Amino acid sequence: MSPAKVAAGSNPLRDHRDKRLPRIAGPCSLVLFGVTGDLARKKLLPAIYDLANRGLLPPGFSLIGFARRDWADQDFGKIVYQSVRERARTAFREEVWRSLAEGIRFVPGSFDDEPAFDLLAATVRELDEQRGTGGNHAFYLSIPPSFFATVCEQLERSGLSTPADGSWRRVVIEKPFGHDLASARELNAIVEKVFPADAVFRIDHYLGKETVQNLLALRFANQMFEPVWNANFVDHVQITMAEDIGIGGRAGYYDGIGAARDVIQNHLLQLLALTAMEEPVSFGAEGLRLEKEKVLSAVRVPDDLARCTARGQYAAGWQGGEEVLGYLQEQGVAEDSRTETYAAVRLDLDTRRWAGVPFYLRTGKRLGKRVTEIAVVFKRAPHLPFAHTATEELGQNAVVIRVQPDEGVTLRFGAKVPGAQMEVRDVTMDFGYGRSFTESSPEAYERLILDVLLGEPPLFPRHEEVELSWEILDPIERFWERKGAAPEQYPSGGWGPSGADDLMRRDGREWRLP
Repeated sequence: MSPAKVAAGSNPLRDHRDKRLPRIAGPCSLVLFGVTGDLARKKLLPAIYDLANRGLLPPGFSLIGFARRDWADQDFGKIVYQSVRERARTAFREEVWRSLAEGIRFVPGSFDDEPAFDLLAATVRELDEQRGTGGNHAFYLSIPPSFFATVCEQLERSGLSTPADGSWRRVVIEKPFGHDLASARELNAIVEKVFPADAVFRIDHYLGKETVQNLLALRFANQMFEPVWNANFVDHVQITMAEDIGIGGRAGYYDGIGAARDVIQNHLLQLLALTAMEEPVSFGAEGLRLEKEKVLSAVRVPDDLARCTARGQYAAGWQGGEEVLGYLQEQGVAEDSRTETYAAVRLDLDTRRWAGVPFYLRTGKRLGKRVTEIAVVFKRAPHLPFAHTATEELGQNAVVIRVQPDEGVTLRFGAKVPGAQMEVRDVTMDFGYGRSFTESSPEAYERLILDVLLGEPPLFPRHEEVELSWEILDPIERFWERKGAAPEQYPSGGWGPSGADDLMRRDGREWRLP
């Protein structure tokens, strides 16, 4: 490559890098608030070890825990060790653990404890000197949103949010991003008052899943799908996130929030945006965000919400051969609670590509199985040159993107049944990650934590997307509140309330059975 081309801004090392080489984070540390919570113990700490085990963290990487506990560094180290041994995806290796443990620190204190944050600032400076973290530090707020303002103010007061020249400071926040549009705007203002917008990483762990990213590859790397990915050929789209568990011990968080705020506002609307968006100029952060925002801006909430939404609440029943409690019997739930554990809604998109194609979103707890999928269901062929009896068992073609637990893609189409008669039935062609690649898919939090440390934000929604999502959900929530009716009861282990089936039947359709 000529010097002129290099001088013009082309980077030959980046443009022609070996794609087999992994992306490795530079010198940095991660400060984790909320280290005693379930998310930290079950997901974050194991993901950090797995990144280290895969060689994706720098040699001097450091992990600082902050909590109201009378712990020393070694006490926190034992908590990390226990989480890693119990839940890490990759095999435990003593040499990797020893290297990681050398950078583990703990700072005791509460969120309004100024001396504790001063000690945290001193610990960060010490790590810069001892571990070579280079002034690069990410703050992961695995805490309730009600504490975001206090922690951000303390990070600003202590100087922790302000990077020196040539270094960076980033903040990571978990959902919920507010409980309505007004609270989301207030929360965004609080966080972005302390950190610039490009230093704020809002975690939606579904966007870190391999199959969600594969949706982009499926659409834009293959000529066979994109020409039919529109209203000329697509009949409707179903996006489902079903869980087979109840609320467990999360009544304090869940009751009063409900399924729509917990899942539809973030996870399912993000999946809708990725399914429906136009091809971005690039797969960088700005290109992806711009196209997702266009989709969310074009979503139209139906006027007749009584016909186009459904709510449910799981009742006692049987799940996996075990008798389980109903939602109203769960510990910590008020006996007259009107919080929904199931929500379904029809949305329409006012765009040329999707005009007339309904998008059906549903989520629920205590359903028949754990599954998240996007089903693009195609129109029937305009003419079938067969006898009616030959195609009476033929359904509609579909592309089903399985997000979890069996990540992959299924194609459903018609094929002739072997024999002398012409008979056409549905068959499936299946792609599964576990069968097609030798390397197992990383956990979503591995990808997302690494992206934070690398400063690569394409998978993280910015405040514009969050606010647009609330603009979609708020009218639905207000309608349910005005209606005042209790959610419809549905048996545990089934597929939700009859009202959700009625929603589909009114449109002449039915839910897929995953």
